[in-house]
Amino acid sequence: MTAPLRLRLDAAALADNWRTLDRMSGPAACGAAIKANGYGLGATEVAQHLATAGCRDFFVATWAEAERLAPLRLPLSVLHGVRAEDMPLALAGIARPVLNTDAQVARWRAAGGGACDVMVDTGMNRLGVSPDGVRAGLLDGLAVHTLLSHLACADEDSPMNAAQRAAFASLAGVTRAQRMSLANSAGIALGPDYAFDLTRPGLALYGGVPRVEFAGAIQQVVFPEAQVLQRRRVRAGETVGYNATWTASKATEVAIINLGYADGYYRAFSDRGEAEADGSMLPVLGRVSMDLVALDVSSSPSVQEGSWLSINFALPIAEARAGISQYELLTGMGCRYDRQWV
Repeated sequence: MTAPLRLRLDAAALADNWRTLDRMSGPAACGAAIKANGYGLGATEVAQHLATAGCRDFFVATWAEAERLAPLRLPLSVLHGVRAEDMPLALAGIARPVLNTDAQVARWRAAGGGACDVMVDTGMNRLGVSPDGVRAGLLDGLAVHTLLSHLACADEDSPMNAAQRAAFASLAGVTRAQRMSLANSAGIALGPDYAFDLTRPGLALYGGVPRVEFAGAIQQVVFPEAQVLQRRRVRAGETVGYNATWTASKATEVAIINLGYADGYYRAFSDRGEAEADGSMLPVLGRVSMDLVALDVSSSPSVQEGSWLSINFALPIAEARAGISQYELLTGMGCRYDRQWV
């Protein structure tokens, strides 16, 4: 049974975005963050399309995510490290742990674990071992494949970017790590000094534009579409939706579509969002509710019950209108969409 809500996902745009980021990474390899179910698109399908495009390094957050992807036999790293309860799965070799704490390092060493990655905290104070600990020999004897750190302010022109880069670069040669990796999507745009040996884009793969340098280079990947459940005529002076926040100044043709904040189309789009039909913009009227949105379709007589409408969801534009980060917009899309790759 088909749902009255679908995501049209552009596989060619996804692959082209990865190729763009790969070129911008220079001689460094370009990987892909496919955590959070491929940023909401479907991690299995995303990984397959990116692997076909040439990607050879993939990152997820948890071992549950890694286990779901195990049949693909990807070169995969688990960013959140390895808890005691993760060890049986980690030792099975389906992915490399990204060790984040001294305790995880000790746990992996004691178990005779093989190749691993290690996260170093260079100032974000989120996950990672200390640079001083690395210099003191914390990682001695480990088969470290990739030494990683993460930029806190790459989407801004912040002095913290250069400080973190310098702190990370100071570890070159301190360990036997085969590679070093610092840049996320926004970090790639900071230039070649941030690329090191491997970049790890996420948002920009999926159509996000975290820095102005990507404008015009990154293509939209996600196109939500919703079906019209009802078309109705609202008379002048009548209101639409919860709390009666929109009042018709004149007779208005209104379509009710199967979409709401339970699907990641948040209340912040109330009176700000738009859909499109036949080249006409259809503004959102009143409050976005859990499952329903009202649109002004006065300019589109062809829109009737059963029609499919495209929701304007170019990420940088949607972010500006709703005041919601592009990351949240992507990952908030729920399970009620039919995801259709084209």
